[in-house]
Amino acid sequence: MQSIHSSLDYFITTDQELFDQSFICDYLHNTSYWAKGRPYDVIQKSIHNSLSFGLFKGSPSNKKQVGFARLVTDQATFAYLADVFVVEVERGQGLGKWMVETVLTHPEISDIKRVMLVTNDAHDLYAQFGFTSLATPEKVMELKRQRP
Repeated sequence: MQSIHSSLDYFITTDQELFDQSFICDYLHNTSYWAKGRPYDVIQKSIHNSLSFGLFKGSPSNKKQVGFARLVTDQATFAYLADVFVVEVERGQGLGKWMVETVLTHPEISDIKRVMLVTNDAHDLYAQFGFTSLATPEKVMELKRQRP
């Protein structure tokens, strides 16, 4: 199911046909601190295999992509929010908050009990939606592999 949420000058969609793949790959590969250097083909695969959201300025027929977010999810029990960004020139208007709200209320994941994320600098944004630090971080584990 593809969805579109809109305001006067912006819209958010899950329709990947509208996404500017080059823009997303360029931002994540070159600008973001968390995905810097991530290969473009890996970024494209992650977009395709996630419930992805594009934030656009304008209308579907006359648009410019200004943000992105994606959920890695089984759409039943778990979701991981990743790669959330709004370009710097569009920040300060509540667009990031609107995008996170749109993602978290999407019908395909609105009943999921556990949504996780990792952030260096946006704790205040996510706290507005109920995100907290792990209650039992000693239970959480990770396997980090080096890319070939």
